[in-house]
Amino acid sequence: MSKYDIIVLGSGPGGYVTAIRASQLGFKTAIVEKENLGGVCLNWGCIPTKALLKSAQVFEYLQHAEDYGLSVKGADKDFTKVVERSRGVADGMSKGVQFLLKKNKIDVIDGFGKLKPGKKVEVDGKEYSADHIIIATGARSRELPNLPQDGNKVIGYREAMTLKEQPKSMIVVGSGAIGSEFAHFYNAMGTKVTIVEFLPTLVPLEDEDVSKQFGRSFKKAGIKVMTSSSVESVDISGKTVKATVKTKKGEEILEADIVLSAVGIKSNLENIGLEDVGIVVDRDKILVNDWYQTNIPGYYAIGDVVPGPALAHVASAEGITCVEKIKGMHIEAIDYGNIPGCTYATPEIASVGMTEKQAKEAGYELKIGKFPFSASGKASAAGTKDGFVKVIFDAKYGEWLGCHMIGAGVTDMIAEAVLGRKLETTGHEVLKAIHPHPTMSEAVMEAVADAYGEVIHL
Repeated sequence: MSKYDIIVLGSGPGGYVTAIRASQLGFKTAIVEKENLGGVCLNWGCIPTKALLKSAQVFEYLQHAEDYGLSVKGADKDFTKVVERSRGVADGMSKGVQFLLKKNKIDVIDGFGKLKPGKKVEVDGKEYSADHIIIATGARSRELPNLPQDGNKVIGYREAMTLKEQPKSMIVVGSGAIGSEFAHFYNAMGTKVTIVEFLPTLVPLEDEDVSKQFGRSFKKAGIKVMTSSSVESVDISGKTVKATVKTKKGEEILEADIVLSAVGIKSNLENIGLEDVGIVVDRDKILVNDWYQTNIPGYYAIGDVVPGPALAHVASAEGITCVEKIKGMHIEAIDYGNIPGCTYATPEIASVGMTEKQAKEAGYELKIGKFPFSASGKASAAGTKDGFVKVIFDAKYGEWLGCHMIGAGVTDMIAEAVLGRKLETTGHEVLKAIHPHPTMSEAVMEAVADAYGEVIHL
């Protein structure tokens, strides 16, 4: 039997980052993977979707070249090549993870791993043991009973990334990050898209002002938006899919080539031996403490299988925290109130901290500032004037409670707010930190200035 200090189950952005950090700390480490190194994020999620969205952005630029004083004739897309490029990007990233694991002398064990009592993992009939076993098996597309996925007419995100032909029409169910990004991509490519959201606004977890702006932008782009609506059933017996949608006004039958179900994710907990070991699970999540220890000593869990935001950067941070604690380092527990969230549609959305509603409900007296990109010189020059930056401060002490952005490139800007909040930066300090001009990022400073009654450019 092979013996390790640490075995990691799953090689997504939680698993492979955990394994590399463990190796850096001097642990003899192995990682178990049943499919592709890099997991869903690199192969079927974060990375290939961004490649698709980039193709959509370039195509949109070509279609609006005249807005920039340019003439482009006969611009068209090759859907198959767009998909092929995305797969090529994903393959390259997966090979990159393979290189990193080899560089860090981590053993890769191919196959399906199952936990055993006594700190053991069985992979395809062979047993391995370790002092510490870290579960990082991730998640998959969640299926609703009334919306079963057949992989053909009713699909999840995997199929949406690799369709052989572009559908003429599509119904997207769910307007979280996955649903919104695919709705934007297919609409930009020329598919007639309808997005159905159960709650009253699109991207319902975002600040209300952001959600409203996002809905307006989607409608302006030609996407049919149906909020406070739910898909009750689908009929796939004909050439197209017929979806019965319940709205405030009653039931409506929608017809499309494909229905994309983007209603959340389901943790990969089945058949990995949790019951054999006695690890406690509650509501599809493994219960852990601040250092990701389960109720059974020597077994840990991180990422999408534990409570908290199901985000790649969260899984990575949890894995690093977990192994550094095992090493005995003096570290802080992760602050889940300071996790940035990003949606990469057009316009992009990025946010961190409390929404205005949450801050009011928490009893804070607020200073709120907002700066629209329509007043930004850089946004005007780039032709990307949709959106704004909104900041929320505690009026009493100046604490930066939340930051919410919608517009071009905001996913690259949100880190300023994350870092500022981590360092307990006040509004006055942000205001006095000189931001470069002309940039989209100076909208953060301008929004803070607005909150404190000192805005210049509004």
